[in-house]
Amino acid sequence: MPVPILKQGQILIATVQNALSDSDTELFRERLMQRVTEYRAQGIVVDVTAIDVLDSFAARSLQTVARMTSLRGAHTVIVGLQPEVAFAMVQLGIIFEDMDTALDLEEGLALLN
Repeated sequence: MPVPILKQGQILIATVQNALSDSDTELFRERLMQRVTEYRAQGIVVDVTAIDVLDSFAARSLQTVARMTSLRGAHTVIVGLQPEVAFAMVQLGIIFEDMDTALDLEEGLALLN
């Protein structure tokens, strides 16, 4: 299922509505990079509130997205990490040191503005 990517000014908002397969994750990365270029986005919010399980491939893909978009001049904020997901990521040694996280969409937008 494709991840909807909405445009609000110079910010793109991608809402991941359910767990993504590896191929869905790759498609999301490609579509997001296309939108960054097309809209000359300066910021991206990836909302993962609906996700209660985030495997290591998906987590590393979020890191890759943040690095790729940064190279294109856009800052990425991940919002809505569930406590269980955050705990599992720490246990797996996955840290988002090169991107910001926020509690919810409102806080994420505030970080970008």
